[in-house]
Amino acid sequence: MSVWMRPPKRKREQPSLSREQIVSAAIELLDAEGIDALSMRKLGARLDVAAASMYTHVAGKDELSELVVDEVYGEVALPEPGPWRTAATTFAHDLRSVFLRHPWIGSLLGEAGVAYLGPNVLKLSEAALALFEDAGFSLDDADLAWNTVMAFVVGRATGEAAWLTTLKRSGQSEQEWKDRLWPAAEQAVRDHPRLKKLYAAQRNQKPGETNDDDFERGLACVLDGLATRLP
Repeated sequence: MSVWMRPPKRKREQPSLSREQIVSAAIELLDAEGIDALSMRKLGARLDVAAASMYTHVAGKDELSELVVDEVYGEVALPEPGPWRTAATTFAHDLRSVFLRHPWIGSLLGEAGVAYLGPNVLKLSEAALALFEDAGFSLDDADLAWNTVMAFVVGRATGEAAWLTTLKRSGQSEQEWKDRLWPAAEQAVRDHPRLKKLYAAQRNQKPGETNDDDFERGLACVLDGLATRLP
């Protein structure tokens, strides 16, 4: 069962432990060691408590995943009233930054159940719907616009986060990885003229430059498309 679908347990709480502490420690553990490190046993060791004592607040790893995802979404600034494209662009960049700050989040989304019922996600969704509806979108189209922007940002940022995780595990900088990989990449695309031309154009770009530019251009395409839904 989702953590958002059941009433809180009524057992006497541990005086030195709270749900907020558990969630905060879980995020610290994930930031330090990655998705594979998350377990109730390891989290208990980090908090210096028996794993069983945490079940007063969190029924298990599935509920913990929902709580952690919602907490991370709480780091994203709510879209502010104003020109919708400006606000949507600011939101998209902020969400991307949060995902890159917590590169494990994409892997956890699939385990987060009905995370969309979390209080932070609900506040974010309500503010976004208000932004698009105030801009002239119908409520249905506002929902479409919100979910389209989310899908673009989450998809892009998850891919970038996976790349950052790979780099971290390799112990190499992005430039070092690029220098080692490029000869093999150029050899692999030698019979594919469009890819060969594309790779050649990207050869001397600085690390991260392609990601930033592609994100900007892709987001502009998404917002251009959404603008056609306005009456």
